[in-house]
Amino acid sequence: MNDSREADKLIVRQIRSGDTGSWEQLIAKYEGRLLAFARSRLGRRGAAEDVVQESFIGFLTSLPNFDENRNLESYLFSICAHKLTDHLRREGRRPALPFSVARGSASESLHLPAAGRGPSSIVRQEERRDLEESSLADAVKELVDRFKKRGDWTKLKCLELIFLRGKANKAVSEELEITEQQVANFKFDFLTQLRKGVRKQALPPDVFPELYET
Repeated sequence: MNDSREADKLIVRQIRSGDTGSWEQLIAKYEGRLLAFARSRLGRRGAAEDVVQESFIGFLTSLPNFDENRNLESYLFSICAHKLTDHLRREGRRPALPFSVARGSASESLHLPAAGRGPSSIVRQEERRDLEESSLADAVKELVDRFKKRGDWTKLKCLELIFLRGKANKAVSEELEITEQQVANFKFDFLTQLRKGVRKQALPPDVFPELYET
């Protein structure tokens, strides 16, 4: 267990330094577990993959404030649980309260309190979700415009295949005739720049709350 925690600390430090390989290592280590977790709640692989992708983006966005002494697995699953809640809410399947992961193994069942939320709580949550989506849209548009001005068409095609069409790195590399490492580099750079774009908007703490977790 201690060896795993130390390995996670090293991965986080290397990601902070901009090491693309460490980002891919993090995804390889936790993507399968997060996907199984999300799919068991949603029942649909496509929706589960979207939630997991949002979870990794949420982690990257919150990376500057992440405490290395915190359990990385539990942190990733807490973000995933939050994204699951948002996904269900967008579908109209409102849980009584946001999901919370039980202490211990991150794969343990989620616990949903029976008490309902008041109308004001629902309104605040919807306002937060709208602002979150708007801030992401603005950050993505800024990046896309930047890539267009530079003529980075291969990068744009790569990102479209990954994030809009949900293709795996290997499939994207074959379709665009570039290496998987190039695909990974494009993906990592985009997520890093997206995180910076969102953070510079100085959003209130109830938007992307994982940014402010300690």
